[in-house]
Amino acid sequence: MLRAEDYNALGAFRHAMRKFLRFSKEVLAEADLTPEQYEALLAIKSRSRANGLNIRDLSEQLQIRHHSAVNLVNKLAARRMIFRKRAAADRREVLVKLSSSGEGDLARLAAIHRQEIRRRSAEMIEALQRLQK
Repeated sequence: MLRAEDYNALGAFRHAMRKFLRFSKEVLAEADLTPEQYEALLAIKSRSRANGLNIRDLSEQLQIRHHSAVNLVNKLAARRMIFRKRAAADRREVLVKLSSSGEGDLARLAAIHRQEIRRRSAEMIEALQRLQK
């Protein structure tokens, strides 16, 4: 059974996350990116192998359907933030990688997000620690 302190901690954590997500949405809007597009760029950067990341793995990382991942890839490719290529082993498989401009944009946005997370992390960690009790 949950106690009043549990509800307070859950509410505090959700509130801290909400503030961070609002901040993120505003920063991304200035860069003309959606949160989903930013998350896709992060996934491509963090999960790519030497040859890139396939669409199936991107959709799994983002927890979205395959066709939604394809749509994100199409939009990011149109902006030249990523590029696609066929896998050497299986020409049916499409791999995506960040372009040099995508790398630069992501680095700038990730630094801003990291700074904000560092600023807000004590509040989030404190709420999570209260939930562990």
